[in-house]
Amino acid sequence: MTDPISLDWPAAEATAQRHTVQWAAHEPGGAVIGFDASGARFTHAAGVESLSTLTPFSVDSVVRYASLTKHVFSAMALAHADAIALDDPLGKHLAELRAPLAQVTVGQALDMTGGLPDTRECLSLLGLSVYTETKAGPLLDYLSRLERLNFAAGSEISYSNTGYRLVEAALERNGLRFDDFVQREIAGPLGIALKAPDVWNEPVKGLVPGYWHSGENWQLSAAGLHISASGSLAGSARSLATWLQALLAGEGRFAGLLDKLQATRFLADGRPTGYGLGLRKSWLGAREFVGHGGSHPGYKTYFLLDPETRAGFVVVSNREDTNGYKIALESMAALTGLPLPVPAPELTDGLYVTESGPWWIEIKGSTCTYLEADETLYDDGEGWVSSRSASSPVRLRRDGAALVGEVGQATRRFVPARSGEPVPSSLSGVWRSDEGAELTIDDGMVFMGIGPVRQAMDLTALGNGRFLFTLNDGPWVKRICLHLLGPDHLELVTSRARMIEYRRHG
Repeated sequence: MTDPISLDWPAAEATAQRHTVQWAAHEPGGAVIGFDASGARFTHAAGVESLSTLTPFSVDSVVRYASLTKHVFSAMALAHADAIALDDPLGKHLAELRAPLAQVTVGQALDMTGGLPDTRECLSLLGLSVYTETKAGPLLDYLSRLERLNFAAGSEISYSNTGYRLVEAALERNGLRFDDFVQREIAGPLGIALKAPDVWNEPVKGLVPGYWHSGENWQLSAAGLHISASGSLAGSARSLATWLQALLAGEGRFAGLLDKLQATRFLADGRPTGYGLGLRKSWLGAREFVGHGGSHPGYKTYFLLDPETRAGFVVVSNREDTNGYKIALESMAALTGLPLPVPAPELTDGLYVTESGPWWIEIKGSTCTYLEADETLYDDGEGWVSSRSASSPVRLRRDGAALVGEVGQATRRFVPARSGEPVPSSLSGVWRSDEGAELTIDDGMVFMGIGPVRQAMDLTALGNGRFLFTLNDGPWVKRICLHLLGPDHLELVTSRARMIEYRRHG
């Protein structure tokens, strides 16, 4: 093991502080903790818990961890291998699921290779707002009606929360509840406060409000989706750091757990991925680290661990604009003396699409947007650029006017989009989904919603039956691909939901 004394904690602390000082005293804020096996090496907090009380944010302020929950839930699944095994098909435990969802394995559901459509994104494509309240039972009923995956299970990797929702439902049918596991196996033994509520409005002791900025002022966050164990856990920066220290130490009830969670997973063809069970790999030079991020409306979190030195960083915040990954990675680079990745050499800016299908990509400097999911690109040598992301891997190079390589570990070739073409009048009409959702296309615009929440959105043609439009939903802005499957048949596609179909009505 590397001697922890060789690590540059003053440099790491200075790096973290450069980020936290940007959280003004009268704005929402957050906290950063750097720690190793001996305990916290530094803590920094800035901003406020609440714009109503102006109470300063601290390392004990309770936030929603969001997707940091995933590795904790995966620990629960591993602890109950007698009830549910990673190689089990989901249909073995949830008989109502239809093929092909029923054939996705539990392991694929947890490691992001299952192709399961993200529930929240599906609801957006049906016209339901982030604020629309939904409950666990009806959501499971909805998922049980689906008959399409985003991609064949095991063929790609792409982030989705739905696998965690389904595995949680399977465990609950065995009388195993996530919050019970958290209290009994983690919070109680470690003497920390953690809570996994089922819904957004369930009271959580000490929970601070989350905020997003509208462009004019700060707004309180809210969400209606039943949260599920994909992102339900709440706690403080201090509680999270305490748990991660125990995970790194790997003693007693936690012996070997981190190794199991971060173990390499594979696609169906044997290619390794960088996403384990609720943990994703990150790299600085040749060194490998492990961590995960979390995002709920108004909350951003991240942690990054170095299993070799048992050092790590925790970032929590109650503001939408926090880049926890950047804070944690730059702090780890300062700590270890390893170089940060070099931004990608500039590719030609613009919109690109595959020859057919809904796959589009936009390049703006070193930022790559694939099906509305943004990633930063870095130099990968010999003309290649890479996102260096385990959950959203992108690796591309120029080939004349085209961009070729892999996205989500699936081979893609993108050519410049034929943007600027008019939207054909043949697209006009009323379109309905099997779930009863409806949209209207008229005069180059798409209309979704009813009454005062009806949105009118311009369509941009990409060529060959592909069109983009932008949907605003509270703190989120989504660019959606409308893809014609036939004269009277279309699908709406985002990165996490690629299978919502509509047919022309009348």
